[in-house]
Amino acid sequence: MVPLSFAGHTLHALPQAALYWPARKALLVADLHFEKASWYARSGQMLPPYDSMATLHAVERLVADTGAEEIWCLGDSFHDSHGPARLPADVRARLVALTSILRWIWVTGNHDVAMTESAHFAALGGQVVTEAIVDGIVLRHEASSEDPRPEISGHYHPKLRMSFRGRNVARPCFVKGAGKMILPAFGALTGGLDAGHAQIRKLVGDTGEALVPLNGQLLRFPLLSPQLCRRTA
Repeated sequence: MVPLSFAGHTLHALPQAALYWPARKALLVADLHFEKASWYARSGQMLPPYDSMATLHAVERLVADTGAEEIWCLGDSFHDSHGPARLPADVRARLVALTSILRWIWVTGNHDVAMTESAHFAALGGQVVTEAIVDGIVLRHEASSEDPRPEISGHYHPKLRMSFRGRNVARPCFVKGAGKMILPAFGALTGGLDAGHAQIRKLVGDTGEALVPLNGQLLRFPLLSPQLCRRTA
């Protein structure tokens, strides 16, 4: 875990694309996208149907490694609102086991906002909110350009893309500005938007940085760095 300061709090950026809040013993994860593969399968695009299990296993390991007692899922926890009904029975049982022993909060996102109407989702346990203010920090799915309060969100799946020794490399990253932090996608089957994309810079400011925890260090890359590969479209 690599510590960083945000809004007067010490947080730890994890290389597993999660944020740990030690004072609260809380894990923050964004964009789990459970059952994305099965959503694609409905349209004939067959992908290995193990993404939900892989994502949940990664959450279980982080809980064990950190001793977390709270989990905040910052939106798009399911790829679509019918995802809870498609969740395999073994994954469902393991998820319910977690929500029964932890304080588990689902923050709704644009993909899963209607899932709260599903009995299959209700049976998973946990608390549902559209957003929350936790110790002075707003936790929501999509960053708001109009809200000046400190904020942690997801939605954009930021990735650091760089040209290094003639090769293009990509890695999930955190994006941090003066008052906003955007988490990388945690799900096993998720893409990503360039950290230097104009939409992200509009939210966090041109002085923002892409942060990559690696080998006990926090690598920092200014969003306007010429090394970043940016797609503005």
